[in-house]
Amino acid sequence: MRITIICEGRTESVFKEHLKRFVDGRLKRIVDGKLMDMPKPRLDFFRCDGAIPRENKLRRTVTTLLAHGSDAVIALTDAHPGFPAGAEDAKRQMREWVGDEPRFYPHVALHDFEAWLLPYWDHIKKLARKEAQPFGEPEKVNHDKPPAHRLKALFEAGSCRDSYSKPRDAGRILKDVDLMIAIKACPELKSFVNTILHLSGGEVIP
Repeated sequence: MRITIICEGRTESVFKEHLKRFVDGRLKRIVDGKLMDMPKPRLDFFRCDGAIPRENKLRRTVTTLLAHGSDAVIALTDAHPGFPAGAEDAKRQMREWVGDEPRFYPHVALHDFEAWLLPYWDHIKKLARKEAQPFGEPEKVNHDKPPAHRLKALFEAGSCRDSYSKPRDAGRILKDVDLMIAIKACPELKSFVNTILHLSGGEVIP
């Protein structure tokens, strides 16, 4: 199974290693009383410089990827102001743009990818060298000051001497953590991961 994930910028690409490790670890089944590994999917990240394609360009991108070896295509977008009604509006709009293509799966990082880092708040504080209170439910942090901006402010207020850098610090935050912690805290992340598990023949997370 070859799954291509259309994503926004470098941050989501940093996620690939951690996502792949989690998915592969769950793809097991019992055969003749023995726990056996299942075939692992190939996860290709189609990285865009900025926002993912819109309208006809998204449809053409999905069609091209499917025609060149992808078994399924997932579009992962931030629920930025271009989708004012939030995650469901963004997914509905992407489905309309792509049209009747059952191998296409739209998903949303609500409100941006950094929401999926917020469940590791204790680790984030150590990296920023700054004490601060968590922000509550990660995917309910809104556009007025989305998660990426909040992490930037925390790092700049801390004594780590660096501002938050997406390609550098996302990987540091996710290093050696249990991705299930974020999955349980973030319904949109769970939906995204479950799509990959379902496509791979694995058991979805309830």
